[in-house]
Amino acid sequence: MSRDRLPPLSALRVFEAAARHESFKHAAEELFVTPGAVSQQIRLLEEHVGVELFVRDGRRVVLSDAGKASSIILKEAFEKMFEATRVMRQTQQKGRVTVSVAPSFAAKWLMPRLGDFSAANPDIDVWVSADMATTDFAVSDVDLAIRYGTGNYNNVNVEHLLVEAVLPVCSPALFDAAPIRKPADLMHHTLLHDVSSDLDPSDPDWAMWLKGHGVDGVDPSRGPRFNQSHMVIEAAVAGRGVALAKRTIAEADLRAGRLRGLFNEKDAPVSFGYHLVWPQTREPSLAQTRFMDWLRAQARDGGHATASPQDRPVFAAQGI
Repeated sequence: MSRDRLPPLSALRVFEAAARHESFKHAAEELFVTPGAVSQQIRLLEEHVGVELFVRDGRRVVLSDAGKASSIILKEAFEKMFEATRVMRQTQQKGRVTVSVAPSFAAKWLMPRLGDFSAANPDIDVWVSADMATTDFAVSDVDLAIRYGTGNYNNVNVEHLLVEAVLPVCSPALFDAAPIRKPADLMHHTLLHDVSSDLDPSDPDWAMWLKGHGVDGVDPSRGPRFNQSHMVIEAAVAGRGVALAKRTIAEADLRAGRLRGLFNEKDAPVSFGYHLVWPQTREPSLAQTRFMDWLRAQARDGGHATASPQDRPVFAAQGI
């Protein structure tokens, strides 16, 4: 096939998405079009190349042999095009780093520190994308990510950055207004629930914490729930109740006196932690390297890093 007989790029893009998902519906959701539009583009592509790319299997579509063979090559081609586009942009934006961070970590840990980095590195602009989604470096402009979890992420470099632990906290005003000197006093207070880490079996909720401290007569199911850790912290600072807080997220408010720990309680470590993640497929730019080195230094200075620079593990684990 000559170059002037290449199919339309839009049809190839639709086919690549449909082949990757093996679903016209999911491809349509990714591309923000209708399943009918996906079906039409696939049909036009099949007419152009003269071969069937999908076959019906009951109520679902599956790739034909030709579809399977071509989709692998096409996926690699689109990844290279995305990478080429990223390089084009980077030549105009050599001093930019885009980092994807969970919203609570961004609000409570990264943002209060970011001014120091900018002051020391005025030639580097940091773009922060606050989201919880897994980053696909092949198709996004994100340079690196900080993720809370086990560290088992697919085909990327992963470096442990910070451990996490939980402790009960409340505002000083709430502490002074009503007796809250022992765990049993919690029966007189509203419990604030952080449900952002429900996937971490080691992260204690109020039911686990109360049981572990032998407290009866407190209903662990009551109280408001928040799916972002910083929202729980803000509720506690406002005096709305007592929270089981992540130490890393609550640290600034504890140091500033907006929160206080309770019962002389030691932090309860959890298995999840914060991990620095970046792609294996490209070397970090000088700006990215400087930003990652700064993150490592901040983690060490914050007292939560678990490894010295030479001991930090860098690996590519499987499964998320």
